Amino acid sequence: MDEYRGKDKTGSTRRGFYLLPNLLTSAALFSGFYAIIAAFQGNHQRAAIGILIAGVFDGLDGRVARLTKTTSRFGIEYDSLSDLIAFGVAPGLLAYSWGLQGYGRLGWIAAFLYVGTTALRLARFNSLSTSSSDKAYFLGLPCPSAAAMVASSVLICHHFGLYGPVQSVFVLAMIYVLSFLMVSTVRYFSFKEFPWFQRHPFSSMVGVILAIAVIAIEPKVTLFIMVSAYVMSGPAVVSIRFFKNHIARIRQGRESSNIRSSSHGE
Repeated sequence: MDEYRGKDKTGSTRRGFYLLPNLLTSAALFSGFYAIIAAFQGNHQRAAIGILIAGVFDGLDGRVARLTKTTSRFGIEYDSLSDLIAFGVAPGLLAYSWGLQGYGRLGWIAAFLYVGTTALRLARFNSLSTSSSDKAYFLGLPCPSAAAMVASSVLICHHFGLYGPVQSVFVLAMIYVLSFLMVSTVRYFSFKEFPWFQRHPFSSMVGVILAIAVIAIEPKVTLFIMVSAYVMSGPAVVSIRFFKNHIARIRQGRESSNIRSSSHGE
């Protein structure tokens, strides 16, 4: 989901159908649908790869629309529907087929909760994106990142030889945590407005090439680590800020007590 898609330089939304960005959105939708079919067939690794490919196309469609100045309101709506399938229904069904079936009712409720919170997150994003001025952060975990967490978890298990359905409390807990984070008010860095990339284009390109090389060494492991780090970054920042504020209040209280003690001593 791209926050800037659908707006021109004046801030207004264009109307119309533009082929190139919507073809990319269609590719993301197709990848998500393929992931659903693969999950039904019990091929969890292919389903996970399909979700990750959908994430790549989803990241490209909005950027291509901005570069070619072919943004439109149609693109926004189509992109949201594609996101719901590729990053809501597909990972929800994959999670159920892969790790939630053994929990019975609790398992399918978790899968439905994931799909429902994805829809709520997309609806909130669309309603707030027009009025939000802070474009450096997402409010809540982006649904492509949550879907990537599910997909990379499947791939890391395959890497360590855990094929087929698994039954682990970790999967159940992960789905509930991801569902909560998507509709929470925890802020996540968007990587959309990063001045350093514009000021140092060559260094940025070198960094991207190095990142691709690191991922290529052991894709399943590095991808899982990177996605996990991003998912945990939001709660980690919230925790750090909470402890900083708590320590600041304690220091302020001690300073106030010392001032009162000094005044009484005089």
